[in-house]
Amino acid sequence: MVEERAVVFVIDDDLSMRLALEDLVSSVGLEVRAFAAPQEFLQSKPPDAPGCLVLDVRLPGMSGLTFQKEIAKEGLALPVIFITGHGDISMSVRAMKEGALEFLTKPFDDQDLLDAIQAAIERDRKRRREAVRLAELRERFVTLSERERQIMTLVVIGRANKQIAAELNLSEMTVKVHRGQVMRKMHAGSLPDLVRMADRLGEPSATL
Repeated sequence: MVEERAVVFVIDDDLSMRLALEDLVSSVGLEVRAFAAPQEFLQSKPPDAPGCLVLDVRLPGMSGLTFQKEIAKEGLALPVIFITGHGDISMSVRAMKEGALEFLTKPFDDQDLLDAIQAAIERDRKRRREAVRLAELRERFVTLSERERQIMTLVVIGRANKQIAAELNLSEMTVKVHRGQVMRKMHAGSLPDLVRMADRLGEPSATL
């Protein structure tokens, strides 16, 4: 499967810096889109593709740190790399606590930025792959009947078939049939597989 082409977004109000960053990023074969302000970035309707955001800390109007919080609230999960000519320790600590991947002070080494961009893109690709797998898992889960969900819950917390049968007032054979259906519908090859799936779904407590 061919992976989607990544996009590096740059937000910096300094035209010369934007041009320099565009040249640097494009020189390693990556697509780059540059903006002078956060509002321009938002109005551009960024594509649903893997990538990262190279963001200046000090911007007219909304600061980079404030914008970092805003996009997180909006559910835009692009990894953020901060660049600044006026950084300090408290600012970098705040940025990293909010989830920034890197905080580089101008003038920075070009390779340091490129390394951070590659790490950010890989992180975003991994997040997107996980999101797809989780969506597929949820689609399987919704195919389970209410009884199958009950039995899945009890299975993953360690109940034996006999215990489940007694708790739900069913025959042990009926439990075995439902349990087999759960395994088939969830595409679980083993009990540990099913337990891991339940954990990713937030089960079993949600169904009890």
